[in-house]
Amino acid sequence: MRYFIQFAYNGTHYHGWQIQPNASSVQETLNKALSVLLNETISIMGAGRTDTGVHATEMFGHFDTEKTLDIQILIHKLNSYLPKDIAIFDIILVHDDAHCRFDATKRTYEYHINTVKNPFLQELSWYVNQKLDVDLMNEAAQLLLKHTDFQCFSKVHTDVNTFDCTIFEAFWKQENSKLIFTISANRFLRNMVRAIVGTLINIGLHKITLADFENIIASKSREKAGFSVPAHGLYLTKIDYNYL
Repeated sequence: MRYFIQFAYNGTHYHGWQIQPNASSVQETLNKALSVLLNETISIMGAGRTDTGVHATEMFGHFDTEKTLDIQILIHKLNSYLPKDIAIFDIILVHDDAHCRFDATKRTYEYHINTVKNPFLQELSWYVNQKLDVDLMNEAAQLLLKHTDFQCFSKVHTDVNTFDCTIFEAFWKQENSKLIFTISANRFLRNMVRAIVGTLINIGLHKITLADFENIIASKSREKAGFSVPAHGLYLTKIDYNYL
């Protein structure tokens, strides 16, 4: 039987989602916990990959087991067993062909910027003390919806068949001293959100114009786009499925 698992994590102490040698990952931590509690080898497939230091307030994975699970008891045991920076919200029985990665119809990320130094947010948002033109950054963000090829915001050496993505929404919102960028798309390229935010920051600092922004996208060149903002301000916040 196949189960989806819904969870969240603070990525500060992990080298991303995916298992890798000699480094702590969220995937490995969850695999070990489920394998111990179910007394069998469990391997979780994730809905996506987050880089070192990136957080997730909503992430999905799936795993297979022949056991009929008492879901509420397993959730309680997992939350007791797992470290404090990973939390399990739900475990859902799905059809055998359900796939948490390929069946996702939309993913949403947020990037959090703090404009006032706050010692309690140092690992959870990026501190920027320069004045940003948020209205102009929002104008630039709307231009993203006109395009589909985002090669300029992708890591150069990445194994993908296409750089096309459909962006559904992209906007900045000011909440007191916090500035939050929200972006939703059917898929994202490696490093795409952090590169977009870095380029929009350059817009907000009046280092580049809206016309420059359009030219950067048309160029398909990562070198022409802006810097990649730090990972600790990035959150995967929502994954949509047609059957959940």
